[in-house]
Amino acid sequence: MTKLLLIGLGGFVGAVLRYAVGGGVQNLSKSIAFPYGTIAVNVIGCFLIGGLAYLADTRSLFSANTRMFLFIGVLGAFTTFSTFANETLELIRGSNQGLAVLNIVLHFLLCISAVVVGRYATSLIWR
Repeated sequence: MTKLLLIGLGGFVGAVLRYAVGGGVQNLSKSIAFPYGTIAVNVIGCFLIGGLAYLADTRSLFSANTRMFLFIGVLGAFTTFSTFANETLELIRGSNQGLAVLNIVLHFLLCISAVVVGRYATSLIWR
């Protein structure tokens, strides 16, 4: 029961952060045609999971409960892959294939790069 509560609490935190960060970035972009907020949330989430995974792997910094709270709860709710998939489909359905491809390529390149950079940056900080 404790595990479910930790994951649920983390999910609440992650969902609220996703709404705030994604909405904030989307508003700053002043775009209704392209999901900049979703890209920002996914890249930030990938960077964070890269850095936190590095700490978990190399420093054993987190207990099992903390990992559940952070990785499954907070970051699971914060990152928005299902939103990315739906927005991509909506771009395709709206005959915006070029933007759909751009969305896929940017998510793929930026998010994988963010995991790598997150791990590397954390390794430099936590030498």
